[in-house]
Amino acid sequence: MTIGWEAAVEAQIRTAQERGEFDNLPGAGKPIPGRGLPYDESWWIKSFLEREALPTDLLLPTPLQLRRRVEQLPDEVRDLPTEESVRAFVADLNAQIVAWLRTPTGPRVVVRPVNADDTVRRWRADRERTAAERLTAAAVEPSAAPPTTRRRWRLPWRRRG
Repeated sequence: MTIGWEAAVEAQIRTAQERGEFDNLPGAGKPIPGRGLPYDESWWIKSFLEREALPTDLLLPTPLQLRRRVEQLPDEVRDLPTEESVRAFVADLNAQIVAWLRTPTGPRVVVRPVNADDTVRRWRADRERTAAERLTAAAVEPSAAPPTTRRRWRLPWRRRG
């Protein structure tokens, strides 16, 4: 019975070759990636993350992910437009931290809630520093073209009667 099944599979492969379905496949004529390297049990996870362009932080346990988010907090809130949005972002992060603290899983890592007032204070100082740098850069670099006046075009008003 397996002989008939193998013959059917071989026939399908042969007809696909004749139609040219195996021509110009990606990776044709290229060496197999990772050949000659020692075996890695997680090769498929690494290749999936690389192929899908996913961050490797997703593989970390929850407390380490939270720690990393706390460390990256100044960069994450830098572009937020208002103080309320910064406070909302910090409140969401603190809610995740408290949820983990209630039922900790994974390695025992110290993760504490973030002080929203300190974060807002740093956010304001960063915005003021950025604004001062922009003003300094604008004052140092004069504009190359002289200011032009804009011509206003007026359309004649038509009265319909």
